[in-house]
Amino acid sequence: SFYTRRCIAEDLSWSLVTVPPLTELCLQHIAHNFEKNPILKPLLPEHQKRVVDKLSTSLPLTVTANIVSHEEYWKRCCMERWQVCEVSHYGDSWKRMFFERYLEDIVKFFIPNITDPEEVLELIPLCKGYVRKLEIDQFLPPLRVDQKEESNDFSDTEDDAELSEAYTHHYDLKELITALPHLEELHLTYGVKNCGMNFEWSLFNFTELDCSKLAAAVKMCRNLKVFKLTRSKVDDDKIKLLARNLQHHPCLLELDLSHNLIRDHGAQALGKLISHSRLETLNLCNNQICHLGAQALAQGLAESSTLTSLNLRLNFVEDKGGEAIGHALLTNTSLKSLHLGSNNLSEPTAAVFSQVLARNTTLTSISFSCNHLGLDGGKQLLEGLANNKTLTELDLRHAEVEQETDFLIHEIVWANREAARLASLQHPTTEPL
Repeated sequence: SFYTRRCIAEDLSWSLVTVPPLTELCLQHIAHNFEKNPILKPLLPEHQKRVVDKLSTSLPLTVTANIVSHEEYWKRCCMERWQVCEVSHYGDSWKRMFFERYLEDIVKFFIPNITDPEEVLELIPLCKGYVRKLEIDQFLPPLRVDQKEESNDFSDTEDDAELSEAYTHHYDLKELITALPHLEELHLTYGVKNCGMNFEWSLFNFTELDCSKLAAAVKMCRNLKVFKLTRSKVDDDKIKLLARNLQHHPCLLELDLSHNLIRDHGAQALGKLISHSRLETLNLCNNQICHLGAQALAQGLAESSTLTSLNLRLNFVEDKGGEAIGHALLTNTSLKSLHLGSNNLSEPTAAVFSQVLARNTTLTSISFSCNHLGLDGGKQLLEGLANNKTLTELDLRHAEVEQETDFLIHEIVWANREAARLASLQHPTTEPL
């Protein structure tokens, strides 16, 4: 028999595609070895982009942080890490978003006495040029080794409270935030999210030591403009300490202390702060401030030349407090927005504010929602508005004002708002970027 043998000598992987140019091979090599030998700046801009497009998002930050500035790379890092990425909240900078959120995540899951503080501190040289705002809505307490071993669930003695206090001090922000030169906003909530069946009130304990350390840290953040400490059970003693440290702060413009436990003594400290700072916005919504605290805030308001917005919604200032604030606004020429919703106010407060509306030419927005101003109170406000040209918003929902009075008030306020809109169109103000 005769057999024919055919030898296949071809390389099956060989193709007619042209061999890549040397430039492309070099760029591939640079991208492949970037972690060991990061070369970027000496390259031409178009070559830089091609290298960056090939880089893995899992490269160590020690390699990429201070070398890669291309936004497309940091956009990839953000999109792979978080489901929702709204870059407009970060000055339209993906790199800033990445470092702020990365740092926030590390602090949120920091466990005192277990997590190595170096995990946070080693990030500072990498991120300090980009972090402008930190929003930390969780602080984990230290783990308790002997949790519930020797005490029963119903023990609530002073000794237990002291023991609990010792176990609930949180991460000290001082070394971190004082090393961030561009930090302008700090939003904090001392609590634990998603604690589920492990819920304990001690998880939401903002301790005195936490407070003293935070107060010292914020005092040293000389570029801080916005400070928010909300839903953290901040009481009078703690707010007095914070207010003392914030007096004469060179940059602080907005202070949000909503949803806390501030009473009259705390409000007195804040009244002093208003007159000894450059504060423009103060939010005290949902606290426990009564008329004495409101009177102290009114005194600060009378002496302040910078405060433009005050929110006292959901407190207990009542008419003694409401009248005091009204009297302060007969002389104050800085406040533009005032929220007194849900404060058990009635006709006497409306009577004082009738005078305020007749004289004050600065206020543009007032809310009296969910109070008991009544028919007479509504009529008093209407009288005060007769010649007012500046108020563009007056909220009287659920304030028990007569329907016809409410309609007439709305007409005046709407006319003021329309006049202000037309004036702004004729003389547009260019705000600094």
